[in-house]
Amino acid sequence: MGGETSNVIPLVSSARVQQLSAKYDLRLPRYTSYPTAPHFNAGVGPDQYAAWLSELPAGSPASLYIHVAYCADLCWFCGCHTRVTKRYEPVADYLEALLGEATLVANHLPGPLNVTHVHFGGGSPTILTGDDLQRTMDFLRERFGVSENAEVALEMDPRTATADYVKSMVKAGVTRASIGVQDFEDKVQKAINRVQPMEMVAQVFEWLRDNGITDINMDLIYGLPHQTTESVIHTVDRALSLKPRRVSLFGYAHVPWMKRQMRLIDEATLPDVDARWDQYLNATARFEQLGYVAIGLDHFAAPDDEMAVALRDGNLHRNFQGYTTDTAPTLIGLGASGIGYLPQGYVVNELDINEYKARIREGKLATKRGIAISDDDRVRRAIIERLMCDLAVDVAEIARAHNLPEDTFAGEVAQLDDLEADGVVVREGLRVTMTDLGRPLVRAVCAKFDRYLKMGEQRHSRAV
Repeated sequence: MGGETSNVIPLVSSARVQQLSAKYDLRLPRYTSYPTAPHFNAGVGPDQYAAWLSELPAGSPASLYIHVAYCADLCWFCGCHTRVTKRYEPVADYLEALLGEATLVANHLPGPLNVTHVHFGGGSPTILTGDDLQRTMDFLRERFGVSENAEVALEMDPRTATADYVKSMVKAGVTRASIGVQDFEDKVQKAINRVQPMEMVAQVFEWLRDNGITDINMDLIYGLPHQTTESVIHTVDRALSLKPRRVSLFGYAHVPWMKRQMRLIDEATLPDVDARWDQYLNATARFEQLGYVAIGLDHFAAPDDEMAVALRDGNLHRNFQGYTTDTAPTLIGLGASGIGYLPQGYVVNELDINEYKARIREGKLATKRGIAISDDDRVRRAIIERLMCDLAVDVAEIARAHNLPEDTFAGEVAQLDDLEADGVVVREGLRVTMTDLGRPLVRAVCAKFDRYLKMGEQRHSRAV
């Protein structure tokens, strides 16, 4: 495997990308929503959310996100909203609150929706017992109108998976599994407190496929302690030998001032910015060399996977879970920190688990903040989504689709002069296309259409 990695050459110069990322200061949103989360506010609370729910037509298309906010072990790299427990009682207590929230939300709807996607995230959703997982799905089917053909996706921790648990997943109706791997190198795994040999992961793949779950995703991370470009490519090679349908490749964000467990990571072992760019660009090249289709910034899919098909057809979308084939205009988020969107706007639940449970037991929705969206937000969101998904956008076409003059955003397109001069984009009238060099810098282009960013100059994580 080592001999193969030396032949991988990044599609563009990492030094050039680093130079441009510094120039354009890529501390920008990841644009999983627009407006982005830092602009959500307390003006949208339980009463507003209840009103929005009541306006959804019965039978309208929707998706569900269920946040299971517990894990069995603490991963030092993790930035998720979660708690660690070795006992099941806190998990069971939290689940009752979550089901209570589901009842409250459903009671505000005029009737059951038509749910075509269900996603269990966390935390570690597989911390739920098999019986509780099945009970939860039965509960959601009864109250929300989950379609018989719905995609039900579950994030898995391979360290706690068993053959019997996979059978429980099948009984619950799970159709897609997403396995957190991060890296296959033993030294890296020990440095992030996430030890799971490749043999363990391969065994989970085998159990899933033996039980009919063949749509399997895998999550990888670059920028972790002790990682090198060669080791990241080695991990990519080993991951793809298992033939996952989709893979995400995220950059580790080291924010010990926000997540205390990250203080346990030795900062001296972290790759610098140049090394991170090398890892990202070489890994991306490796995925494509091995036949996977690059999806936007950080996803890859088998050529016949429906996500790759959606990209080719121009139907790819982006939400809080990243790139998706889900086209529903409504996402109901359940659980502490659960986040959702409706045609009227975005909502986020209380982050603190105890406060979340207290609100639900008082019979109140757990909505903490959100934002109502305007017509201007909707058209800008459409432009940004197409850039993030297709790496190209016809601004005039989107303006027409929203009954606006074609040149409505001509001023924003004109602001791309420097980016075009640097080879990041190509403009043909009001059509903007990212170059190969520009792919990692797409957020800098999206930012030109972000009215809120210009107003508040809110800063976010760097690109890598």
